Amino acid sequence: MAKLKRAGIARIDYSAEPTTTQLVGKSLTQKALLTLRRDKLTMLALGYIIVLTIVSLLAPFITDTIMRVDPNEPVPANKFTPPPVNGYLLGADDIGRDQLARLLHASGVSMGIGFFGAFFSLSIGLLLGMAAGYLGGVVDDVLNWLVTTIDSIPGLFLLIMVSALFSFSAQSLILVVSLIGWTGTSRLIRGQTFSIRAKEYVIAAQAMGANPQRILFQHILPNLVSITVVQLALSIAGLILTESGLSYLGLGVQPPQATWGNMLTNSFQYFRHGPHLIIFPILMISVTVLCFYIIGDGIRDAFDPTLQR
Repeated sequence: MAKLKRAGIARIDYSAEPTTTQLVGKSLTQKALLTLRRDKLTMLALGYIIVLTIVSLLAPFITDTIMRVDPNEPVPANKFTPPPVNGYLLGADDIGRDQLARLLHASGVSMGIGFFGAFFSLSIGLLLGMAAGYLGGVVDDVLNWLVTTIDSIPGLFLLIMVSALFSFSAQSLILVVSLIGWTGTSRLIRGQTFSIRAKEYVIAAQAMGANPQRILFQHILPNLVSITVVQLALSIAGLILTESGLSYLGLGVQPPQATWGNMLTNSFQYFRHGPHLIIFPILMISVTVLCFYIIGDGIRDAFDPTLQR
């Protein structure tokens, strides 16, 4: 030992605890969440949507308890009151109804149509797309025929046909858009499932005797979460615009139930008397749809391995 010390060679103590720090790798999801947290624009858009959702859910409480205003009660003496005169923070409409109260209630309806319509149509498209992509064969042929048949008829034409038979309420509009709006999601999920089912871990699960249900929901579905969330954000934005377009044609949710779409449509003829009746619904539609597109784009970039640092 003395010779080793004189030679400048240190003795290694194998009984001591290791002092090196073990580096732990991050999963794709952890890296994506970290990327999202650093994306200030996406987080700002997400914060806006969260606040808007909370306000929409609390709209009845806000108007009844805090503002003490009935959004459907006309006050003819105050019609076209500009903001913020006589307590109308956003003005009054053509028959004297409080514009802010109506916008709050309209937020709940328009956001509800977007959220629930997108959720139900996405659920249908996700399940059918996974089934077609994984099972293939006759199941894939039948579902492809169904998707092609529905896509061959313009969606707006289908909505007009249904509205000619039934007057749209928020619930019926959600049902209709859910039944006809799932085809694009189904095509997307089918293609992704085709790719995933050829992966080694899926083939290994099949070799070990796992049933199709287990493979679909424990091996394939988790790998579709990112693309599903992106599609959900884009679908919500699309349905808010769809509701506004139907209202412009007179086929959307009918008054006195307020939505952003029918508030905007009904105010076009009063632009000279009350420009505020157009400005605020346009702002709500534009900013909300833009935020959903920003969120969808941010999530897509965050889960793209080629863009992660």
